[in-house]
Amino acid sequence: MGVKICICKCVHQSFLCTDFFLFLCLREGPCKKMHILKLNRTGKFALNVVDNLVVVHHQDTETSVIFDIRLRGEFDGTVTLHQPVLPARSIHPYQIPIAGPSAVAGQIPIPCKLYSSSWIVFQPDIIISASEGYLWYLRIKLAPIVHLLTDKGRLMDFLLQRKDCKSVILSVCSQMLSEKDRAPLPVIATVFDKLNCEYKKYLEAEHSYTLAVESSQGRSNALVKRPVRGQAVIDQSDMYTHVLSVFTDLKEVPHKFIIAVLMEYIRSLNQSQIPVQHYLYELVIKTLVQHNLFYMLHQFLQYHVLSDSKPLACLLLSLESVYPPAHQLSLDMLKRLSTANDEIVEVLLSKHQVLAALRFIRSIGGHDGASARKFLDAAKQTSDDMLFYTVFRFFEQRNLRLRGNPNFTPGEHCEEHVTFFKNLFGEQSLLKSTAS
Repeated sequence: MGVKICICKCVHQSFLCTDFFLFLCLREGPCKKMHILKLNRTGKFALNVVDNLVVVHHQDTETSVIFDIRLRGEFDGTVTLHQPVLPARSIHPYQIPIAGPSAVAGQIPIPCKLYSSSWIVFQPDIIISASEGYLWYLRIKLAPIVHLLTDKGRLMDFLLQRKDCKSVILSVCSQMLSEKDRAPLPVIATVFDKLNCEYKKYLEAEHSYTLAVESSQGRSNALVKRPVRGQAVIDQSDMYTHVLSVFTDLKEVPHKFIIAVLMEYIRSLNQSQIPVQHYLYELVIKTLVQHNLFYMLHQFLQYHVLSDSKPLACLLLSLESVYPPAHQLSLDMLKRLSTANDEIVEVLLSKHQVLAALRFIRSIGGHDGASARKFLDAAKQTSDDMLFYTVFRFFEQRNLRLRGNPNFTPGEHCEEHVTFFKNLFGEQSLLKSTAS
C-alpha cells in the first residue's frame, strides 16, 4: 500500500492565522486529513521536511518554526492539532565567499540574504537562491534545541525520533545528573523509561529476527530483514560508559543521590523486562563500598535487589577484607545460582575451609568425581596434620567404595601425598582392600 503526506495551506481571515493541513494519501481510497499545523501568523510561507520534521519558513518575520507530528498534540476526535515544538528561530547565517579574479586576500565574505523573495523551495530539504545562484540543503542542529526545550520528557520524545541523536541524548543525560543542572528524580526516571522503551523495542525485533532465521532451517530467508539499530537505541553499555560511570566519580554530588539514580536506572530496566548487566550491579556495589554504606549493601543483597551472578559473587569475595560478611553473602549467592558448584569449592579451599568444601560436594553428590589431589593440596597447605589425616582417610574410603581398593590410581597424581601421609603416620592406610 503506497502512503504519502500531502500538505495544504488554509488561511482563516477572521482569525488572522494560517494553518497547514496534512493529509494521508493512500494508493487506493480517498485522502484523509490527519494533522493541522497551527502557525498563528499570516504572510508568505515556504515549507521543508527535514529529519521527519516539518519546517515552515515565514518570510515576513524571517523566521522558521518546527513541527513534529509524532509528538503528542491536541486531538479533537478527527484530526490532531500541533503547535510549534520550539519558538520561532532564524536559519543560521551563511557567508558567501568571494571568488574569481577580483577576489582580494583578506576580503570579508558577503552575508547571504536569508528568506529572500527569490528563494525557491524544493522538497524535501532543498532551498535555492535564484538571485545569488546558490543551492542549500537544510539541516537541523540538535544541540541548541536542548536549551530551548526545557521539558526533559518532551525533549527526549523529540530527540528519539531524530537520525543523529545518540550523542545529544547522552549529553542530556549527563547534564541532568550534574550538580549545576540536576533534574528531580521523577524527571530522571521518566527519561530512563523512554530510553529503555526504545531499547526494548530493538531487543524484541532482534529476538524475532533470530527466531525467524532459526525457523527457516536453511531455507531462503531473503524476506527476513535484520532490524537496523538506530541511534535512538541507548543500551546499558552506552549508559554505563558515557553517563553512569562518569556520574559516580563526581565529588560534588551527594552519594545518596548517586545511589538513587543508579537504582532508578536498574528499576527502569527491570520494568522493561531487560536483563540487567552485571557491571551495573558492580557499579552500585563499588559506590556503596566507597561511601561505607555496608548496611545498605547487605539489604540490597538480602532482598535480592541486586540479581545473583558469578561476577557479582566474585566481587563480594574481594570485599571481605573491608566487610567480612561479604564472604558468606558471596557463598549464599553462588549456592542460589546452582550452576556455580565448582566456584563454591574453589572459594572454600582458597579460604582453607577444606572440611566445609568436602561437606558441600557431598551435599550435592559430587564427591565421587572430586579431585583428591586438589583437596589434599589444600589440606597440606593449612599445616594442620589432623586435617590432612581426615581428608586423606575420606578419599581412601571413597576409593574403597568405588573400586574396592583404598589406594589411589596413578592418574590421580597423589603419590607425594601418600608419601607425606606415611612420613607423618608411619603407614599408608589402615583400610583393607575388599579384594584381599
